Amino acid sequence: MLVDFTATWCGPCKMLAPVLDQVKKEVGEKAIILKVDVDKNPEAANAYQVQGVPTLLLFKNGQIKWRQTGVVPKEQLKKVIKENY
Repeated sequence: MLVDFTATWCGPCKMLAPVLDQVKKEVGEKAIILKVDVDKNPEAANAYQVQGVPTLLLFKNGQIKWRQTGVVPKEQLKKVIKENY
């Protein structure tokens, strides 16, 4: 599962949204992509110590396998998902 901690007012988050849509189309069932609005879900953001948005966390079997803050290129995201599938 790839979790995207995002905010509606965040410019880089808006840039990342179409990238995540493309990644989802290309990797299909290999990954679930979940968006979490940090303003609507501050408890979740605090629980994972999200300091900035966008922050991406990749989970496998309940464990964080990868974490990145900022816009991530599509090919890098696909590679990280495939490495942890």
